[in-house]
Amino acid sequence: MQKLSICITSDIHGYIAPVNYRDTKEENQGLAKTAAIIKKIRAENQVVLLDNGDFIQGSPFTYYFAKYHKEQTSPLVDIANRLPYDFSVFGNHEFNYGLDYLEATVEQAEFPWLSANILNSKTNEPYFGKPYVIKEIDEQKIAFIGITTHYIPNWEDPDHIKGLVFEDACTSAKKWVSKVKEIEKPDLVVVCYHGGLERDPDNGEPTEPLTGENQGYQICQEVDGIDILITGHQHRLITTKINGVTVIQPGSKGQAVGEVSVEWNGGAVTTIDSKLHYVTDEIEADAEIIELIKNEEARVQEWLDQPITTVDGDMRIHSTFQARVKEHPFIEYINLLQMEAAGVNISCTALFHDQSPGFPAKVTMRDIVSNYIYPNTLKVLRLKGQDIKDALELSASYFTIDSNGEITVNPAFIEPKPQHYNYDMWEGITYELNISRPEGERVTKLNYQGETLELDKEFDVVMNNYRASGGGNYFMFQGKEIVKDIPIDMTELIADNLLKKGKLTASCNQNYSVVSD
Repeated sequence: MQKLSICITSDIHGYIAPVNYRDTKEENQGLAKTAAIIKKIRAENQVVLLDNGDFIQGSPFTYYFAKYHKEQTSPLVDIANRLPYDFSVFGNHEFNYGLDYLEATVEQAEFPWLSANILNSKTNEPYFGKPYVIKEIDEQKIAFIGITTHYIPNWEDPDHIKGLVFEDACTSAKKWVSKVKEIEKPDLVVVCYHGGLERDPDNGEPTEPLTGENQGYQICQEVDGIDILITGHQHRLITTKINGVTVIQPGSKGQAVGEVSVEWNGGAVTTIDSKLHYVTDEIEADAEIIELIKNEEARVQEWLDQPITTVDGDMRIHSTFQARVKEHPFIEYINLLQMEAAGVNISCTALFHDQSPGFPAKVTMRDIVSNYIYPNTLKVLRLKGQDIKDALELSASYFTIDSNGEITVNPAFIEPKPQHYNYDMWEGITYELNISRPEGERVTKLNYQGETLELDKEFDVVMNNYRASGGGNYFMFQGKEIVKDIPIDMTELIADNLLKKGKLTASCNQNYSVVSD
């Protein structure tokens, strides 16, 4: 009886040390702790180790080195080389720092990066060269095919993906599974998909809008010949089977290591089991990795603690829910800054996550990156008034009325993946959202400069590049004229603005309200 452990990390998002960068408290996450789990599994079994995407972006640590030390080999890649990973798959956030940075990162890695469906627009061949790898373990031939959600052009800055075509993930999986089986004749086929499940694995009911962002369920149903589907992107913790295919997803930030155990006897696979190894208090961070990043981590912490400015008034966020229901000074500040940078008088922004702390009395770089966690830039779109109203209606779907008649968050924005970043708050217009009304009819007041906003009139609106591309199902923004592109990272824009201010004054004009009858 032979046995292999396929070990999986996914959506690490640049977290190495088990630390929370908001307040430096330790948390059960990060590559240093997952490495300890992987080493233990290696001591007992043969292992193939892979990362399933969104590896190099997402933490202040990665931001610091990507922005200020591009010439240095990424500390994340150094660690990945040492673990060592056998291969990695591209996630959507791999492109956030631009194609040059990504290509340099791929060159630094001592393992291949797989992508069957990210194509060169000129040749229609896989851009990064490696659609799959073959591993031979005790005469078992195992094929690993890399696929990435093809929805990336709906989010990413076009300059970051120039010359790339993203083929439909399910279409690509069909093509490459068939091709690999014909050419390589593997004993086992593993599709490593940086994408998630769009349907409940038990009953097939949709769990999100079927936009094509996530196609894991569809792939299991429509692609013949897959034994294992490794998923990611949604930050979920999943072990299940769909149509006989073993499916796994190991969460995010290194909160768990996925393991698919494969046993075979006499050349025939006998069992395929999946489980998650959770990072807990009892697991000690790997001392070698902590030592490896000690100096880099100290540099990042020093940078994060740089004083920027002081606040007159209260800009702390005591309740993220209340900050979304009733305008908060922090949100007003971001919108006003965007309007100033863009030279327009309408803006929208989001409170990206439920741990956003707002600004304390003394603002540091840590406070900026703790609130603004994405490397967004700004774009100005020319929109019709109807587009603005449609966008407000979509934002209003963030709320629902609970059994007690109270306004609460729509569960669709929490499960299967938190999407608080898809609720926008606007400045430069005055509006009311009545959550007692049916979805699509909730904008009960919409004014501009004291008059009813004209739905057929054009307005220039500033927003982040993710939203401007239609990200979050804001399809009304897709294809609209881009009046201005402001290619400065928002965290830099905020820092530069605050450094110029002797003091930041908390203010709020309460230009919108969220109500129920």
